[in-house]
Amino acid sequence: MDNPAVLIVMGSDSDLPVAAKAAELLEAMQVPCEVTIASAHRTPQLVAELAAGVRERGIKVVIAAAGGAAHLAGFFAAHTTVPVIGLPISNGPLRGQDALLATVQMPPGVPVATVAIDGAQNAALLACQILATGDALLAERLAKFRAEMAADVAKKADKLASMGYQTYCLALRQVKKP
Repeated sequence: MDNPAVLIVMGSDSDLPVAAKAAELLEAMQVPCEVTIASAHRTPQLVAELAAGVRERGIKVVIAAAGGAAHLAGFFAAHTTVPVIGLPISNGPLRGQDALLATVQMPPGVPVATVAIDGAQNAALLACQILATGDALLAERLAKFRAEMAADVAKKADKLASMGYQTYCLALRQVKKP
């Protein structure tokens, strides 16, 4: 993509189903992004070069998605001063707990902002909030997004009040059936 503001880098293509949710939200917010694969363990030189060059390329925020040992976000952050958001991915026997701890436990001086396991939407929204500090139009789009979420909650509250909790629960169960 031309002039991406956000780079989404993942350690493996198995991370793509989660990382794609971040890319989709960024696109909905009209934030240009680039998505790539680079492994901290299998292609460390590539990650170091990618990280070292993001500022010069105009990248303002990096989302690093990885599961398991999840060293990608920290390795990336060690090679750039651009903000890095760690996106732990749920895979393996620990279902992302290992990735969360590996991502959030950074030593002093090498910060990585970290979202929840598989929290791709929050990673994208945090990237948007960082970018919106210097972009009034993006700040407006974020405000509209929040207003739409609030309206959706209000609609659900009204529906619950009119249906009663038991009928509402039954309706929810019907929706979740395959």
